[in-house]
Amino acid sequence: MSLLRRTRCSLFSSSLTRSLRRQASTRARLNIPSAASSRYPVIESCPSPTCACQPHPTEAEMQGNKIDREANLYGSMAAYAEQILISTGKDDWKSRIEEDEDGEMVRQVKKVLGRDGPLEDPFHNVMITTSSFPPTSSAAASAFLFPSFRYIPSIPLDTEHVSDLIKGFVKPINLNDQQKKFHPPEKQKDLVRDEALQSKFSGVREVDEIVVLICGHGGRDLRCGVLAPLLRAEFKEKLEMKGIPIRSQPVLSVPQDEMSKPKASIGSISHIGGHKWAGNVIIYIPKTLRAINHPLAGKGIWYGRVGPEQVEGIVEETIVQGKIIKELFRGGIEDNEPRTLI
Repeated sequence: MSLLRRTRCSLFSSSLTRSLRRQASTRARLNIPSAASSRYPVIESCPSPTCACQPHPTEAEMQGNKIDREANLYGSMAAYAEQILISTGKDDWKSRIEEDEDGEMVRQVKKVLGRDGPLEDPFHNVMITTSSFPPTSSAAASAFLFPSFRYIPSIPLDTEHVSDLIKGFVKPINLNDQQKKFHPPEKQKDLVRDEALQSKFSGVREVDEIVVLICGHGGRDLRCGVLAPLLRAEFKEKLEMKGIPIRSQPVLSVPQDEMSKPKASIGSISHIGGHKWAGNVIIYIPKTLRAINHPLAGKGIWYGRVGPEQVEGIVEETIVQGKIIKELFRGGIEDNEPRTLI
């Protein structure tokens, strides 16, 4: 192939990749369905607290950083197909999480999935975040996958094993029409799940607990850094008041008769976008709660503008009763294949 032709092909490929990224990152903004038309129960606003809660931080405590209370929150959630939640045992991180001293797992995942990485796919967006949950071992990484509701306790920190993790657990089972149209056939085989690779990872368990994730990335924005500790304490108190025990991580095995009983874990996570809407909270309701007909079982619900005064209402309305609170709702995701955004 001539140099001119190779150059043209390279330019075309780069242009196509940029175009794919733009298309894949654009999410249509829809009006949130009304309570009457929604597939899920919806209430307009969060009920006022019936008991004492911690005061909301003042603007001075957040050093003049205001919270946007005017914008419509729905549709502000980043569209994603899977969230990789890497356990670090830390409550805060550098602004760029891959620059943390112990951020090797983040660096490896971004190397494989990031721009021009071997498994990059703009039509299957993977959100990479870190959490305050401690890893199972200091010798390997640990990670949760949502909304797959999987916990992988031991991931060797090398490119081969991280690639196997992505191909074995994170990639879609089948390609959608856009992927088939824009990816060449030789690339497509690397973009679908190979479940045979799952056997390389021992101790994988289904996540059967409610997982409450609160953005606490003070290294990116003070608002989340100030609010997260207050919200973690408030969720712990209000969940326990409802008889939902708090489970410490890591959990390596769960008795079968315990899986359908509600319990919860609460953690801080790195940046998920929208600091101006702090506090930002993701609530993953496990698939195991389908056994008690929970309306949001297998779903991830994103809320913004959450203060301590909203926590009691969120626990009662969303976590216990399975209702989406419209005024706080940024978006959501289902565990089906292919993924559906709520």
